[in-house]
Amino acid sequence: MAPLSSRRRTPTTVHPVDEVLPLPTLALYGFQHVLAFYAGAVLVPVILGSSLGLSRQELVYLVNADLVTAGIATLIQAWGFWRIGARLPLVQGATFTAVSPMIAIGQGAGGGTAGLLVVYGAVITGGVATFLFAPFAGRLTAYFPPIVTGTLLTVIGIVLVPVALQDVGGGAALIGTPGYGAPAPLAYAGGTLLFILLVVRFGGPFLRSIAVLLGLVGGTAVAWLLGDAEFGTVDQADWLGVSTPFHYGLPHFSALPMLAMVVVMLITMVETTGDVYAMGEITGRQVDGDTVSRALRADGVATVLGGVLNSFPYVAFAENIGLVRISRVTSRFVVVAAGLFMIGVGLVPKAGAVVASVPHPVLGAAAVAMFGMVATVGIQILAKVDLREERNAIILAVSLGAAMLPTAVAPFFERLPTEARAVLGSGITLGTLSAVLLNLFFHVTASRRQREVIGWDGLTAHDEGAGPRTATAR
Repeated sequence: MAPLSSRRRTPTTVHPVDEVLPLPTLALYGFQHVLAFYAGAVLVPVILGSSLGLSRQELVYLVNADLVTAGIATLIQAWGFWRIGARLPLVQGATFTAVSPMIAIGQGAGGGTAGLLVVYGAVITGGVATFLFAPFAGRLTAYFPPIVTGTLLTVIGIVLVPVALQDVGGGAALIGTPGYGAPAPLAYAGGTLLFILLVVRFGGPFLRSIAVLLGLVGGTAVAWLLGDAEFGTVDQADWLGVSTPFHYGLPHFSALPMLAMVVVMLITMVETTGDVYAMGEITGRQVDGDTVSRALRADGVATVLGGVLNSFPYVAFAENIGLVRISRVTSRFVVVAAGLFMIGVGLVPKAGAVVASVPHPVLGAAAVAMFGMVATVGIQILAKVDLREERNAIILAVSLGAAMLPTAVAPFFERLPTEARAVLGSGITLGTLSAVLLNLFFHVTASRRQREVIGWDGLTAHDEGAGPRTATAR
């Protein structure tokens, strides 16, 4: 046996997820996460605020409150404390799953700030329910084998790519106008994506890890030189904007809105479970039921904070999961830095105005790659599944079809009651429910001997050259 002194000198291996990179590197990669996150982050408050008839000043306040809360939520998830937080590089953002229910709740309460108070009461209730249910959800991870989580992530990527493509065409606001799909936005998007691909193909390890950031900066610079990027709102923005708790008044707790939000949060819990397993696959970090429970507790705490700080329910952002896969920078402290940046941007509206000036086509090009990477991670997990076994194949096939329903037959879902549309009007929700229920039907209710062997240990093995890489690997 080696002497104690020599054993003390043996360095402890630090997992790439727990590696603390140099401060300048943390700042650079953290800022890249913020740029990737920003467009999706501001959509939720803008859509909700506009639907409830809020003034422009109130919309700006909601955006700032959302950024601050998202930053805090990201710190809780990535840094973690007690038994809260997955301690993985997961960026937290307001979930799109809750947008339709929140609009229905707010409009049903009369719209305006009065509607917001009812929304916040429901959000707080949903957060508390998520926190309390987290330990039980963690014990259900055996019912989320690779066929379910792989299908879920593939569905998320496929459903969200069209959202990114709307930005490629010029942004959702231009749909129905001659400017949508014009040559100029398509050229900016194509040029940005081509630049990212060239950096990934010919750049060194460091440049490849910031390819998305370089694409966003380069695309914005070209658009500005050609007069298609506006920075005039920076002068109009304030230097300081602080989001105070219960800014609009104390929340109102109404039974039906509270119940609707609890249902929404149950759906997002399934999404979070898939996100956690995806990040475990990308980073090589072992994920188990306890990790899932800690991630869900973080979602619950962040969602309660959302109701207190005039914001929304929070889950892991798919864009940033794709960014981790592209950059291969897996340190969770990079995401901690991103959380600090988000808080700073939320407190300094001028900084937010600068970030918001990135043109939609440029953001869309980057989002196409990142959402596509989310689907790729799902396919990577599905590669571990025996799809020659007909039950697995039918779970995947039907779930992909279910995810396309809200897009393919939108008029049917528009005719549904508001409560039903809030739950069933999302392709991600339908695809997730399909995968979970079909897995229960085909595998869990089968005899023990016939069940699919569920093992995540093999998923942490990466092909040579495809493993997680940090910025220190030069």
